[in-house]
Amino acid sequence: MPKKKKEQKRITRKLLNKYRLVILNEDTFEERISFKLNRLNVFVMVTITSILLISGTIFLIAFTPLREYIPGYSSTSLNLKATRLATTTDSLESVMILHQNYYSSIRKVLTGDVKTVEFDKDSAVQAQKLNTEEVDLTPSQQDIKLREEVSKEDKYNLFEDEKSDVDFSLFPPVKGNITSAYNVNEKHYGIDVAVPKDTPVKSAASGTVIFSEWTAETGHVMIIKHDKNLITAYKHNASLTKQQGEKVRAGEVIATAGSTGELSTGPHLHFELWKDGYPTDPSNFIDFEQ
Repeated sequence: MPKKKKEQKRITRKLLNKYRLVILNEDTFEERISFKLNRLNVFVMVTITSILLISGTIFLIAFTPLREYIPGYSSTSLNLKATRLATTTDSLESVMILHQNYYSSIRKVLTGDVKTVEFDKDSAVQAQKLNTEEVDLTPSQQDIKLREEVSKEDKYNLFEDEKSDVDFSLFPPVKGNITSAYNVNEKHYGIDVAVPKDTPVKSAASGTVIFSEWTAETGHVMIIKHDKNLITAYKHNASLTKQQGEKVRAGEVIATAGSTGELSTGPHLHFELWKDGYPTDPSNFIDFEQ
């Protein structure tokens, strides 16, 4: 025990022994500045200075833009730019998908690439459950008369299942004899109307021209997008009078009939009518006969 106490006293004396730090003029040895120090004071000052330096460094790194210059720390401006780029990329991707679907529908009109509509099995099963022998299906005279009136009214109505405040009707693009009818089995998704060369071709309804170019198989082609997801196509024209992006009105001249393209066999108009991405028989809604 005495040795331990002596050792503690010796260490304490070393820590508390006073020293003088003197700064002299090298030429004259004149004393300029002097400090009274001991080892304990020096230790305390070094510790406090280290703590202040570490605290200041942490503050600069955590709360000032200087941290951007330290390797390993991300830049706030770069993070903001990256966020904006990610948002812009998502928006462009959505627009690209929309345009791809849009161009896909145009390609279907040009190439006739149509998928077969699936058969509704549920409706067939439900129909088989009905016993037609127990039901009187003979229409009355009033029913027959009403059906005739409705049939005449709906012959040219392409949107009988949709409610609209606008009276939407289709204008015959040309008048003439139908030489080739609509036939899905032969992938003929329109009708051919024989007309003299350079006969004016008119728009079936108001809309926007979405395609107005030359194709090898069908010559000068124009495709117009109308309201209610309706698209009309005019093929084998001799010339086109409207460009892509132009607005047209119903009955407005958009082309002249001809016999252009590899698939044409004479002056005529090949006219197609597409609804919701699927072709339909134009002769059910437009009277082409002269």
